Amino acid sequence: MAPRFPSCTFVILRGYNKTHFMQTRATIVELARRLRRKEISPVELTCACLERIEKLNPALNAFITVTAESASGEARIAEDEILRGEWRGPLHGIPIALKDLIDTAGTRTTAASQLFEKRVPGENAEVVRRLRQAGAVILGKNNLHEFAYGGSSLVSFFGDVHNPWNPEHIAGGSSGGSAAAVAAGLCYAAIGTDTAGSIREPAALCGCVGIKPTYGRVSARGVIPLSWSLDHVGPLAATVGDAAVVLQAIAGYDALDVSSADVTVADYVSGLREETKSLRIGVPPAHFYDGLDDEVRAAVEQALAVIGTLVGEMREMQIEVPTDRVVQAAESFAYHADHVARTPELYQPETLRRIRSGEKISAAEYILRRRELDEERRRAAEIFADVDLLVTPTTPIPAPAIADFKKDPAALRPAELMLLRNTRPFNVWGLPAISVPCGFTKSGLPLGLQIAGAHWREDLVLRLASAFEQGTE
Repeated sequence: MAPRFPSCTFVILRGYNKTHFMQTRATIVELARRLRRKEISPVELTCACLERIEKLNPALNAFITVTAESASGEARIAEDEILRGEWRGPLHGIPIALKDLIDTAGTRTTAASQLFEKRVPGENAEVVRRLRQAGAVILGKNNLHEFAYGGSSLVSFFGDVHNPWNPEHIAGGSSGGSAAAVAAGLCYAAIGTDTAGSIREPAALCGCVGIKPTYGRVSARGVIPLSWSLDHVGPLAATVGDAAVVLQAIAGYDALDVSSADVTVADYVSGLREETKSLRIGVPPAHFYDGLDDEVRAAVEQALAVIGTLVGEMREMQIEVPTDRVVQAAESFAYHADHVARTPELYQPETLRRIRSGEKISAAEYILRRRELDEERRRAAEIFADVDLLVTPTTPIPAPAIADFKKDPAALRPAELMLLRNTRPFNVWGLPAISVPCGFTKSGLPLGLQIAGAHWREDLVLRLASAFEQGTE
C-alpha cells in the first residue's frame, strides 16, 4: 500500500517568494544558494519530495519508512532559522534520506529484516548527528539488501527495490533503495554503506554518483555492521558537487568510533575547481577490464578518451587484486551468531545461508586473514607510486533483469559477485573510490565509471570526477 502523507498545503512565511515549479531535479549546490537568499523554502522542497515519494515509491520500493511528519517539522525549523539569518551551510533545509541500517533515535531501523522489524534505536548514528547539525531534513529510511549482505536489493523483508530507469531491472545493492531514491528525485541525497561496493554499484546501475571514502574517514558508529573491517559510510547524490557537499558534512574524526582516523579533512567543495592537467592516471586492464559487457566496454572507452583530454598522463598498469572473503564472512557471522542461534526463522533464507558461511571459520584463520588485510592496506600505497588515480568500469555488466533471478534464484549470488567484482578490492585496500555516470545501454540502462585514489585523497577523486562530469553531456 502506498504511504499516505498529511496534506502538503503550507504557507510560505514572510520573506520568501513562492515558486510553483518542481524543485526535485535541481542540485543541492543550486538550491543552497536559493535557500540562503530566501528565494525558496525548505518546506517547499520537503513537500515536493514527499509528494514525489507518494507517487513513485509504490513502484520503486525505495523507502521502508517515510518520516513525513518529522520531516515537515524539521523543514519548518530550518525555514525559521534561515529567515532569522542563521544559515548553517549548504545542507540547511535540504531533504535527504538514510539507508535503513543507520540508527535514527525514535525511528525504527530495520536493516530490511524481520528480525529488526520493530527495532527503534535510542540514539542517532554519528553520521545522522552531523547531518542534523548541518540542518539537513531527514525524509526517511531507504530499503536495502537485508543486513547489506548482497548486491541486488532483491532480498529484503520489505520487498524488492526497482530501478527507476526500468523497474523490471535491479537497482543494485546493498544501498539499492538509496540509489533509486536519488535517481528518481525522491530526495536530494542519501547516505549509504559500502562493504564490497554497496554505494558505488547501485549508483552505477541507477545513474547517480556514489562515493566510498577512505576507511575511517566517516564514522560508522551507530551503523548496523556487515563487516567491521570493511564497512564504509558515504553519500549518494545526483552530481559530484552534491556528493562533495554531503561528504564534507559527515567526514571527520569520531573519538568514540574505534575505526575512525584522526586525519585532516580537505575542503572537498573548493577542491572541485582545481585543475586536473597535472594528474597521472592508471588504467589496470587485468581483472578490472576482463570480460566486460560490450556496451560497458564501449562506454568506458569513450569515457577514457574524455579523461585523456583532462589529465596530464594515462598509463596501463598491473595490480595484484585480493579476492579472499574470510574476514567479511567471519565478521558477519560474529555479529549475527546469537540471533542465528535463537531466531533463524526471522532472516530471509538466502541471507541466513550467507551468514552461516562464516560459521566454521576458526579464530586462527580469521586472525591470519585479518593480518593479511592490514598488509594489503599498507601495500596499497605502492599502487600510487607513479600515478595519482585509477580509472575502471564500476560494474562489468549493466543492471540485470529481476525476472531472471525469480526464474533462477541460484543465479543471483554469482551475478552479484560479478557486479561487485570491480568495487570490492577498494574496500580491502580501504581506498576512496567514486562511481560517476558514463553513459547508457541501447535499452536505456545507466552505466558507471569508477575513479579511485590513494588513502585520504578524496579531494583528487572528486576533482577528476567533477571534471569528467563537466566534460560530458
